[in-house]
Amino acid sequence: MKWRHAVPILALAPAMAFAQAPSDPQIAGIVVTANQIDIDAGKLAKAQSKSKEVQQFAQQMITDHTAVNKQAAALAKKLGVTPEDSDTSKALKQAAADTAKKLKGLKGAQFDKAYVDNEVAFHQQVLDAIDKVLVPGAKNEELKALIVKVRPAIVAHLEHAKHLQGSLPKK
Repeated sequence: MKWRHAVPILALAPAMAFAQAPSDPQIAGIVVTANQIDIDAGKLAKAQSKSKEVQQFAQQMITDHTAVNKQAAALAKKLGVTPEDSDTSKALKQAAADTAKKLKGLKGAQFDKAYVDNEVAFHQQVLDAIDKVLVPGAKNEELKALIVKVRPAIVAHLEHAKHLQGSLPKK
């Protein structure tokens, strides 16, 4: 059974396109929320996984996404922008809470597989959101530049998660 309880960020993109494009403060809120979701998931994986490789990946997610949130906070302060909640960021938080609840109920190889599968799906959805919603929607050039600058790291995370996914036991 394929475990797919990733945060449905891409599913939210069409709704935003039909309604109103997110404002820069809402985009900043989405960026901060997505990073915090992966920080929290990484902390959970570090606490629950017994796999050295999964724990190392989780630590990288914590480190990298914390750094991005620090950059985003510094930029928001510089620009005088307060990240705002939106329907998208609220939906992300709820989906992350649901995913965390499911992950907390798993142990051992089942946990590792579920966590890594989620990381693959999550990073793919974040890339899609960057390309289809966040970069095209950002009005402020510095905010757009930060999102573009972070994109290669998201690609690297996705590739690392896929590699890890392929190396985990199948059952």
